[in-house]
Amino acid sequence: MALADFDLVLFGGGGDLAMRKLLPAMYARHCAKDFPASARIVCVGRHAWSREEFISEVQAHAQPHIPAEIFDASQWQSFTSRIDYVSLNATEADTYTQLVETLRNDDNVQRVFYLATPPTVFADICHNLAVRGLATPKSRVVLEKPLGRDLASAKQINAEVAHVFAEEQIFRIDHYLGKEAVQNLLALRFGNVLFEPLWRREWISDVQITIAEELGVGGRTGYYDTSGALRDMLQNHLLQLLCIVAMEAPVSISADAVRDEKLKVLRSLKPFTQATLAQNVVRGQYRGGHVQGKEVLGYRKEEGANPDSRTETFVALRAEIDTWRWAGVPFFLRTGKRMADSLAEIVVRFKPIPHSIFAQNTASFQPNCLVIRLQPDEGLQLNLMAKTPGDGMRLKPAELELDFRESFKAPRMEAYERLLLDVLRGQLTLFMRSDELEAAWEWVEPILNFWEQNDADPMPYTAGSWGPAAASALVGRDGLQWREEALPE
Repeated sequence: MALADFDLVLFGGGGDLAMRKLLPAMYARHCAKDFPASARIVCVGRHAWSREEFISEVQAHAQPHIPAEIFDASQWQSFTSRIDYVSLNATEADTYTQLVETLRNDDNVQRVFYLATPPTVFADICHNLAVRGLATPKSRVVLEKPLGRDLASAKQINAEVAHVFAEEQIFRIDHYLGKEAVQNLLALRFGNVLFEPLWRREWISDVQITIAEELGVGGRTGYYDTSGALRDMLQNHLLQLLCIVAMEAPVSISADAVRDEKLKVLRSLKPFTQATLAQNVVRGQYRGGHVQGKEVLGYRKEEGANPDSRTETFVALRAEIDTWRWAGVPFFLRTGKRMADSLAEIVVRFKPIPHSIFAQNTASFQPNCLVIRLQPDEGLQLNLMAKTPGDGMRLKPAELELDFRESFKAPRMEAYERLLLDVLRGQLTLFMRSDELEAAWEWVEPILNFWEQNDADPMPYTAGSWGPAAASALVGRDGLQWREEALPE
């Protein structure tokens, strides 16, 4: 589908997200010839740079994040010719004059405002765009996370943005939903008959969703100390993945049909009580250790960190969904920094066979397991039991593997590339609706309140491990193990 001509206005255009992710993603789509010849990218920031000075910044900070195999000097020059720069104070409408003069006043030009800024200025930016006549009924606005710190602030952001933009103009972005493996999870579930009869409580033992990082917080302690793993990762990324795993089949792939089903999942999550909060949520913070053979500092000793900080860098929890399909099936969500490996995966583990007809120790049998890998290598893996070659009927675990890079030779598209194209096309399927956002916060907020009321330190864990021992005990109470603990040596 060809894109209409557009002006994409990137607030926070000189920031880390723009340089590491957004501008490289736009360069890739430029090289793929997805953009109309006259489409433009207007970066907005507070620095009083000229356009030439800003392009030098892009050269220094965005170009290094472009894979060498797709970088081309002539394409880069062509791409940067699309870029303009406007200096303004986002909170002061009077400073928007240059932006008004820069944007084309043409109904045939799609206008997109991407707010890669702290959410505290979302309302000011939207208000000032309206005051200066830049926000029209055809405009679109993209909101980067974090979308609030709790339910009240999320509702406030939704209400303030809704004063200017209608719901169908608002794109709340979660880059995990743009990953190829997440798209393929929808295809796997609703494009094949194979798994649907098994995708329920009668056959599934448990579901594990993990997003683990080897990296620490680095220079982001200022942000991270006010956020933590629950707000930064679990409330958005992990809950969105849970929704796609657990949702019922939508009537179509249209935006509201999909989002209606995701909302039902969020509203079906069993609420926490004081007893289940203490039992089913683990909070941790990394201490010094070794990652890939290198010694690393603990969180409290990171540059700029509060030496008495109680911010969690790890969280694991057990959730249940009160529906006929999922009643009694535990969903384990886990995320952390300074972990043993960097990976993101969804593990759907099926129940053991009820009886073995084979003359061997059934303790060696591994339950069938479907692994959806989101990173580092996107793909699917189905673990089965198979006969070993030779005499006798002896079984051992085997794997059916689908590596998206190897199986499909089409050029790989990063998550932000796909989501940016969807914004420009006006496709809302992969973006959160306001009621989704609020339902997620409503379920998570009791955890935050519990931590505030119980003034205890997070459980320490050694950098380079898989988190506190309590996380293993969390799944152990159901007679289960995390996937890496269950793998044979």
